[in-house]
Amino acid sequence: MKKIVAILSFLSAITLFADIENGKVVYAQNCANCHSVSMTGGMGKDFNLVSYNRKKEDVIKYIVSPMTMYREFGYSANAMPRFPLSGEDVEDVAEYIDSLQRFKVWMKKGE
Repeated sequence: MKKIVAILSFLSAITLFADIENGKVVYAQNCANCHSVSMTGGMGKDFNLVSYNRKKEDVIKYIVSPMTMYREFGYSANAMPRFPLSGEDVEDVAEYIDSLQRFKVWMKKGE
């Protein structure tokens, strides 16, 4: 848990410098085999849905430690591997995912 907190602290420090274009590259190289961004299907959730339903900080937590976070996210099992991404790449791909939907479920009245 301390490792996750340290990683999240580090990632929070670089949030201002996230690069969406690099995030697209990271997505293409690491995520596109399972996650679409065009509602075309795949083993994992489409990132448009992830962007709508999850905050960027939650996406980062899941990328960093999918084996410890899947239950918190309401999944019965975890199929996502842990990728050896740098903190910058994690932040960039999370920023890219977050950019896919302008409006979020948490923006609704009463949420």
